Amino acid sequence: MPLLPGAEPFTFDGGPVGVLLVHGLTGSPQSLRPWGQHLAAGGLTVVCPRLPGHGTRWPDLNLTRWPDWYGEAEHAFTALRARCDRVFVMGLSMGATLALRLAELRPDEVAGLVLVNPSIQMMDRRLMALPLLKWVLPSFPGIASDIKKPGSRELAYDRLPLKAFASLTQLWRLVRADLGRVTAPTLLFRSAEDHVVQAVNAETLLGAMRCPIEQRVLAESYHVATLDNDAAAIFDGSLEFVRSVSQTVVSG
Repeated sequence: MPLLPGAEPFTFDGGPVGVLLVHGLTGSPQSLRPWGQHLAAGGLTVVCPRLPGHGTRWPDLNLTRWPDWYGEAEHAFTALRARCDRVFVMGLSMGATLALRLAELRPDEVAGLVLVNPSIQMMDRRLMALPLLKWVLPSFPGIASDIKKPGSRELAYDRLPLKAFASLTQLWRLVRADLGRVTAPTLLFRSAEDHVVQAVNAETLLGAMRCPIEQRVLAESYHVATLDNDAAAIFDGSLEFVRSVSQTVVSG
């Protein structure tokens, strides 16, 4: 299927420190492009792949599962590792979930994590019906463009494909079980008001992760914070984080 205009993956060539950006479920690289441009302007090499099933039409996403999304992210990470001295992984929502999985499985290679409204669980009894519901109902109303800033829009599907969402819940369980394996220093951004991801996600991460982790609360943004009022805080904070961790590595 042809790509939606603006959903294209992107790469910005820069210096020896690389950043892998990973977008969220039903979204596209469009939601992270301004972030990538800011990091590239700071001298970093930046890559943001388009995850399988995204950026075309929502039924395509129902044909994919979490190993497909993880495989694409890992492939991009491996390629970055081949050309950069150190690689940081940053993601929004499910993209942050995939970033965590990379850090769990390749702890000696991920230099640091920046997580924006990561999803690893949902406290909703309706999830109990999902294994059956996904076979009789293709999708729910979408979760896209949860943005407080007037005029800002996320390029994402207007439906949530249930087979894909059910697969994401399987990834959540794996990630939660292995959080103790993450060793990379982590910067966590959480929106004070998020209509997609509940606050319990950040609370679980802070309680289970044993690596150095700092949480920053975004007071003026909803879920898609990379396109919202606090975007500059994310962009500047993540660049400062990379420079701080990289300097620590060099000094140590």
